Amino acid sequence: MADEPHPPHGDEAGTSITTLRRVGLAPDQMLQGYLQGAFPMDEAGATGPIGWFVADPRAVIVPGHARVPATVRRMLRRRGYVVRVDAAFGEVVRACGGERDGVWLTPRLAAAYDALHAEGLAHSVEAWDGDRLVGGLFGVWLGRFMTAESMFHRAPDGGNAALAGLIDVARTGGAEVIDVQMMSAHVVRFGAREVPHAEFLGLLARATGAPAPR
Repeated sequence: MADEPHPPHGDEAGTSITTLRRVGLAPDQMLQGYLQGAFPMDEAGATGPIGWFVADPRAVIVPGHARVPATVRRMLRRRGYVVRVDAAFGEVVRACGGERDGVWLTPRLAAAYDALHAEGLAHSVEAWDGDRLVGGLFGVWLGRFMTAESMFHRAPDGGNAALAGLIDVARTGGAEVIDVQMMSAHVVRFGAREVPHAEFLGLLARATGAPAPR
């Protein structure tokens, strides 16, 4: 998961990023990419098929083993943010980078996530301070599998509130795994761990009920 609108990079902390495929942006093509265990990254100005990539190892959060740091819980109680789901999906996606140039989440990829959202496959978790959106994240939800694609904040702890909210939603809904793609100091505080690619494919298959990719 990109915290702020920056793409993950390969060969950081021993993580390898490889290109799996290049396909279009139609909802069924996006869905197949996720079911293959990949994630998309675009390039500014690109017009052809979009690249799908695989990270090995893969960073995941298992909701049953996740944790919200006590310091984060205290700050969130003090700030009084309200967490909502899908109240401002389009705004969240674009705040994560869809309206910027030179980042992986380009306007055409943002539009593809809009289409997935319209089909009930992509969702946002937001932190609100009154009627002000102060943070959020979005991802794709398939069965008991969730992704956290990107996150933003406009006020202190807005991103933390959204991530804590996603974990709560995952637990309540019976999700088995949250894919955060790349390990970072931020997600490790919430219980993220790295798994080899083959193990990730097994987690994906069990959580989605789909055959494991070969």
